[in-house]
Amino acid sequence: MKRILVVMGGGRPKGNTAQLVDAFVRGAEEAGHSVEKVSLLKTEVKGCLGCNACRYGKPCVQKDGFNELAPKIKQADLIVFASPLYFWTISSKLKAFIERFYCIAEEDPEPPYGRYEKYPVKDSALLMTSADEFFWTFEQAVSYYQFAIVNYIGFHDRGMVLAGGCGDTNGQPQIDKTGHLQEAYEFGKNIYRNL
Repeated sequence: MKRILVVMGGGRPKGNTAQLVDAFVRGAEEAGHSVEKVSLLKTEVKGCLGCNACRYGKPCVQKDGFNELAPKIKQADLIVFASPLYFWTISSKLKAFIERFYCIAEEDPEPPYGRYEKYPVKDSALLMTSADEFFWTFEQAVSYYQFAIVNYIGFHDRGMVLAGGCGDTNGQPQIDKTGHLQEAYEFGKNIYRNL
């Protein structure tokens, strides 16, 4: 059994992203994993200030929801980043959450090329929704995920569900008219099947 933390970076409470996350959670729980969902709409996390207080043994100077999330991040085996596509990338709320990983990093005397510090070793996954479904729709978001989360922070990618064609934000969520909910359910159910 794995401990999974799903962090939702926006979207409407019953919108496409929320439904995608719920399908993933249902599959993961049926497979026996423990899952906790956190919505950044309810838990405020501000972006990093770059003050470096955390580099001198002090706690993060920002008193917000990240202080409650830090222990959950450290306890989780898998962190799932979930977001609607906003301006061709992840939401600003999710980006702010990722920036704050800086304060849970540790000094690394011999960091690998392209890194400066050491982060907790975790698995990660990406869940995203979008109105559009062009061949390039998710390219910028996936690139950020790959470079920031996988290459820089050093998490182990377990995969992603990129749910395009879910309808525009002016109408009702339309993800239920696609195959993406089943895809997310299967992804959650089988994410650790081969271990």
